[in-house]
Amino acid sequence: MAQRSTVYKAELGVADMDRGHYADYALTIARHPSETEERMMVRLAAFALHAHEALAFGRGLSSEDEADLWQKDLTGVIELWIDVGLPDERRVRKACGRARRVVVLAYGGQKADLWWAQNADALARCANLAVVAMPPQASAELAALAQRSMALSCTVQDGHVWIGSDAGGASFELRRLKDAAA
Repeated sequence: MAQRSTVYKAELGVADMDRGHYADYALTIARHPSETEERMMVRLAAFALHAHEALAFGRGLSSEDEADLWQKDLTGVIELWIDVGLPDERRVRKACGRARRVVVLAYGGQKADLWWAQNADALARCANLAVVAMPPQASAELAALAQRSMALSCTVQDGHVWIGSDAGGASFELRRLKDAAA
């Protein structure tokens, strides 16, 4: 019998001073059996960094045709496609053809650097793609915050990110590897 996803609940308060976005979100996150808590928490961080009322978690690992997170307009057009980790270059190019804007939030330290070195040339042509890397200690600190029921807050100011709870926090800056064209 196949294992089922583990359900996590998060109350997330976002104060993004860089975007002027302040809101609270009640989130339900399904962690795929093959997904680590670290990856799930990086997905949650990606939500916090791009928070919007229309942003939603996709099926991610269980579906190749869906983003980890995506934002669609009222007509179903994909405004924003977000993948976390080290996605296949063909998947990223396909996403760039389907969505107005694509963001890859890479994590994993040296593995992320190697992934980018191998894919940078092929992805350079994708004008609507932005690639950022999370420091390895930040993803580990985020993983330590994972609980089945969480109350988290996220503050973003001048590119500096803090995500935390009563149990601790993670403070980091994302490293920009590629910016999307304006």
